[in-house]
Amino acid sequence: MTKSELISKLAARYPQLLAKDTELAVKMILDAMANSLSRGERIEIRGFGSFDLNYRPARVGRNPKSGEKVHVPEKYVPHFKAGKKMRERVDFKAKDRA
Repeated sequence: MTKSELISKLAARYPQLLAKDTELAVKMILDAMANSLSRGERIEIRGFGSFDLNYRPARVGRNPKSGEKVHVPEKYVPHFKAGKKMRERVDFKAKDRA
């Protein structure tokens, strides 16, 4: 699902909200989450999952085109871990399709 699909579904589900208001609400939530992660904070949404940062130390990588060794600097990358209820819902739906 894309951000625009999420906005469309929310606007359809809650017709009392204008599409612009729905778009603004989704944008504000996503911006708040991005800002929290950029400050190194953890985000936890009960029943859905949590977002955290994983540290990746500096390493020596390889350019796949030329084979040349390249220094890759250390960095933090966002990481999502699904909550128990989310895992159970996805697993249940996957079993229905099989």
